[in-house]
Amino acid sequence: MKAPLYNQEGTKIGVLELPDKLFGVRWNPTLVHDVLLALRSSRRRATAHAKGRGEVRGGGRKPWRQKGTGRALHGSRRSPIWIGGGVTHGPTKEKNYAKKANIKVRRGALASLLSKKFKEGEIFFVDDISLSEFKTKVATKILKSFSDGVGHGVGKRGGRALLLLEKTKPDTIRAFRNLPYVEIGEARNVNVESALVPKYLLFTKEAVEKVTF
Repeated sequence: MKAPLYNQEGTKIGVLELPDKLFGVRWNPTLVHDVLLALRSSRRRATAHAKGRGEVRGGGRKPWRQKGTGRALHGSRRSPIWIGGGVTHGPTKEKNYAKKANIKVRRGALASLLSKKFKEGEIFFVDDISLSEFKTKVATKILKSFSDGVGHGVGKRGGRALLLLEKTKPDTIRAFRNLPYVEIGEARNVNVESALVPKYLLFTKEAVEKVTF
Protein backbone atom coordinates (compact mmCIF):
# COMPACT_ATOMS: atom_id res chain seq x y z
CA MET A 1 0.00 0.00 0.00
CA LYS A 2 1.37 3.39 -1.02
CA ALA A 3 0.57 6.98 -0.10
CA PRO A 4 1.83 10.35 -1.33
CA LEU A 5 4.63 11.90 0.72
CA TYR A 6 4.65 15.68 1.15
CA ASN A 7 7.12 18.20 2.43
CA GLN A 8 5.99 20.72 5.04
CA GLU A 9 5.03 23.19 2.30
CA GLY A 10 2.40 20.74 1.03
CA THR A 11 4.28 19.77 -2.15
CA LYS A 12 4.32 16.12 -3.14
CA ILE A 13 7.91 14.87 -3.13
CA GLY A 14 7.49 11.12 -3.39
CA VAL A 15 5.63 7.99 -2.36
CA LEU A 16 5.63 6.26 1.01
CA GLU A 17 5.13 2.52 1.49
CA LEU A 18 2.61 1.80 4.24
CA PRO A 19 2.04 -1.40 6.24
CA ASP A 20 -1.19 -3.14 5.25
CA LYS A 21 -1.77 -4.34 8.81
CA LEU A 22 -2.14 -0.72 9.90
CA PHE A 23 -3.74 1.05 6.93
CA GLY A 24 -5.37 -1.75 4.95
CA VAL A 25 -7.82 -3.23 7.47
CA ARG A 26 -11.59 -3.58 7.12
CA TRP A 27 -13.72 -1.00 8.95
CA ASN A 28 -15.19 -2.42 12.15
CA PRO A 29 -17.34 0.22 13.90
CA THR A 30 -18.39 -2.10 16.72
CA LEU A 31 -14.80 -2.85 17.66
CA VAL A 32 -13.84 0.83 17.59
CA HIS A 33 -16.86 1.75 19.73
CA ASP A 34 -16.06 -0.93 22.31
CA VAL A 35 -12.45 0.21 22.68
CA LEU A 36 -13.44 3.88 22.83
CA LEU A 37 -15.96 3.09 25.56
CA ALA A 38 -13.34 1.10 27.49
CA LEU A 39 -10.80 3.95 27.28
CA ARG A 40 -13.27 6.56 28.50
CA SER A 41 -14.78 4.35 31.19
CA SER A 42 -11.37 3.46 32.61
CA ARG A 43 -10.62 7.17 32.95
CA ARG A 44 -13.89 7.85 34.76
CA ARG A 45 -13.69 8.53 38.49
CA ALA A 46 -16.53 7.96 40.93
CA THR A 47 -17.39 11.30 42.53
CA ALA A 48 -21.03 10.75 43.62
CA HIS A 49 -21.16 9.47 47.16
CA ALA A 50 -24.08 9.09 49.58
CA LYS A 51 -23.33 8.49 53.25
CA GLY A 52 -24.51 5.24 54.75
CA ARG A 53 -25.77 4.86 58.31
CA GLY A 54 -22.23 4.27 59.50
CA GLU A 55 -21.00 7.62 58.07
CA VAL A 56 -23.67 10.16 59.03
CA ARG A 57 -23.35 12.20 62.17
CA GLY A 58 -25.26 11.41 65.35
CA GLY A 59 -26.94 8.26 66.61
CA GLY A 60 -24.83 7.87 69.70
CA ARG A 61 -27.79 7.26 71.96
CA LYS A 62 -31.09 5.49 71.64
CA PRO A 63 -33.83 8.07 70.67
CA TRP A 64 -36.19 6.85 73.41
CA ARG A 65 -36.48 3.91 75.71
CA GLN A 66 -37.32 0.49 74.32
CA LYS A 67 -40.71 -0.04 75.93
CA GLY A 68 -43.55 1.88 77.43
CA THR A 69 -43.78 4.89 75.10
CA GLY A 70 -46.30 3.52 72.63
CA ARG A 71 -44.02 4.44 69.78
CA ALA A 72 -42.10 2.23 67.37
CA LEU A 73 -38.81 0.82 68.52
CA HIS A 74 -35.66 2.63 67.32
CA GLY A 75 -32.04 2.22 68.19
CA SER A 76 -30.38 5.05 66.22
CA ARG A 77 -31.20 8.31 64.49
CA ARG A 78 -28.79 7.22 61.74
CA SER A 79 -31.25 4.62 60.48
CA PRO A 80 -32.19 5.06 56.77
CA ILE A 81 -35.87 5.47 57.67
CA TRP A 82 -35.11 8.64 59.65
CA ILE A 83 -34.79 12.08 58.08
CA GLY A 84 -31.08 12.86 58.08
CA GLY A 85 -30.18 9.23 58.42
CA GLY A 86 -27.98 7.17 56.14
CA VAL A 87 -28.87 6.33 52.55
CA THR A 88 -29.55 2.76 51.51
CA HIS A 89 -28.04 1.55 48.22
CA GLY A 90 -26.88 5.05 47.29
CA PRO A 91 -23.91 5.84 44.99
CA THR A 92 -20.49 5.37 46.56
CA LYS A 93 -17.01 6.58 45.68
CA GLU A 94 -15.75 2.99 45.70
CA LYS A 95 -17.55 2.23 42.41
CA ASN A 96 -15.17 1.14 39.65
CA TYR A 97 -16.15 2.05 36.08
CA ALA A 98 -13.12 0.50 34.37
CA LYS A 99 -13.74 -1.73 31.38
CA LYS A 100 -11.16 -4.11 29.97
CA ALA A 101 -10.03 -4.21 26.34
CA ASN A 102 -7.09 -6.52 25.72
CA ILE A 103 -4.14 -5.47 23.58
CA LYS A 104 -5.22 -7.46 20.53
CA VAL A 105 -8.62 -5.75 20.52
CA ARG A 106 -7.07 -2.29 21.00
CA ARG A 107 -4.65 -2.85 18.13
CA GLY A 108 -7.42 -4.11 15.87
CA ALA A 109 -9.60 -1.09 16.61
CA LEU A 110 -6.75 1.37 15.98
CA ALA A 111 -5.86 -0.31 12.68
CA SER A 112 -9.52 -0.28 11.62
CA LEU A 113 -9.86 3.43 12.41
CA LEU A 114 -6.59 4.43 10.71
CA SER A 115 -7.53 2.42 7.63
CA LYS A 116 -10.91 4.15 7.38
CA LYS A 117 -9.42 7.63 7.77
CA PHE A 118 -6.73 6.83 5.20
CA LYS A 119 -9.31 5.65 2.65
CA GLU A 120 -11.33 8.81 3.21
CA GLY A 121 -8.29 11.03 2.58
CA GLU A 122 -7.97 12.27 6.15
CA ILE A 123 -4.40 11.09 6.78
CA PHE A 124 -1.35 12.84 5.35
CA PHE A 125 2.34 11.97 5.50
CA VAL A 126 5.00 14.65 5.69
CA ASP A 127 8.72 14.10 5.21
CA ASP A 128 9.70 16.18 8.25
CA ILE A 129 8.68 19.17 10.35
CA SER A 130 11.51 21.69 10.60
CA LEU A 131 11.04 25.14 12.12
CA SER A 132 13.45 28.03 11.52
CA GLU A 133 12.32 29.43 14.87
CA PHE A 134 10.40 27.60 17.55
CA LYS A 135 7.57 30.10 17.64
CA THR A 136 3.82 29.78 17.16
CA LYS A 137 3.79 32.23 14.23
CA VAL A 138 6.29 30.03 12.36
CA ALA A 139 4.21 26.92 13.11
CA THR A 140 1.10 28.74 11.86
CA LYS A 141 2.84 29.66 8.61
CA ILE A 142 3.98 26.06 8.03
CA LEU A 143 0.53 24.67 8.71
CA LYS A 144 -1.15 27.19 6.40
CA SER A 145 1.32 26.42 3.62
CA PHE A 146 0.76 22.67 4.03
CA SER A 147 -3.01 23.08 4.15
CA ASP A 148 -3.06 25.16 0.95
CA GLY A 149 -0.70 22.70 -0.76
CA VAL A 150 -2.79 19.58 -0.12
CA GLY A 151 -6.09 21.38 -0.70
CA HIS A 152 -7.64 20.60 2.68
CA GLY A 153 -8.34 22.79 5.71
CA VAL A 154 -5.85 20.94 7.90
CA GLY A 155 -5.55 22.58 11.29
CA LYS A 156 -8.26 25.13 10.56
CA ARG A 157 -11.74 25.59 11.97
CA GLY A 158 -13.68 22.45 11.11
CA GLY A 159 -10.46 20.62 10.26
CA ARG A 160 -8.91 19.85 13.63
CA ALA A 161 -5.64 17.97 13.16
CA LEU A 162 -3.36 15.70 15.17
CA LEU A 163 0.33 15.94 14.28
CA LEU A 164 2.24 12.79 15.19
CA LEU A 165 6.03 12.90 15.57
CA GLU A 166 8.50 10.04 15.67
CA LYS A 167 9.89 11.20 19.03
CA THR A 168 9.52 13.91 21.63
CA LYS A 169 10.62 17.31 20.33
CA PRO A 170 9.93 19.81 23.11
CA ASP A 171 10.64 22.90 21.02
CA THR A 172 8.43 21.78 18.14
CA ILE A 173 5.65 20.77 20.52
CA ARG A 174 5.86 24.15 22.24
CA ALA A 175 5.52 25.96 18.90
CA PHE A 176 2.40 24.03 17.83
CA ARG A 177 0.57 23.56 21.11
CA ASN A 178 -0.96 27.06 21.18
CA LEU A 179 -2.71 26.59 17.85
CA PRO A 180 -6.45 26.19 18.59
CA TYR A 181 -7.20 23.42 16.11
CA VAL A 182 -3.99 21.41 16.33
CA GLU A 183 -2.77 18.79 18.75
CA ILE A 184 0.72 17.33 18.68
CA GLY A 185 2.28 14.24 20.22
CA GLU A 186 4.29 11.09 19.69
CA ALA A 187 3.05 8.39 17.33
CA ARG A 188 3.71 5.67 19.89
CA ASN A 189 1.02 7.17 22.14
CA VAL A 190 -1.78 7.34 19.58
CA ASN A 191 -4.92 5.37 20.43
CA VAL A 192 -8.49 5.09 19.20
CA GLU A 193 -9.72 8.12 21.13
CA SER A 194 -6.89 10.47 20.17
CA ALA A 195 -7.16 9.43 16.50
CA LEU A 196 -10.95 9.66 16.37
CA VAL A 197 -11.45 13.17 17.75
CA PRO A 198 -9.54 15.17 15.08
CA LYS A 199 -10.63 15.14 11.44
CA TYR A 200 -7.10 14.92 10.06
CA LEU A 201 -3.96 13.04 11.09
CA LEU A 202 -0.47 14.12 10.02
CA PHE A 203 2.33 11.58 10.33
CA THR A 204 5.98 12.34 9.81
CA LYS A 205 7.68 9.70 7.68
CA GLU A 206 9.50 8.09 10.62
CA ALA A 207 6.44 8.29 12.88
CA VAL A 208 4.61 5.58 10.94
CA GLU A 209 7.07 2.99 12.20
CA LYS A 210 6.62 4.16 15.80
CA VAL A 211 2.89 3.43 16.02
CA THR A 212 2.53 0.79 18.73
CA PHE A 213 1.14 -2.26 17.01
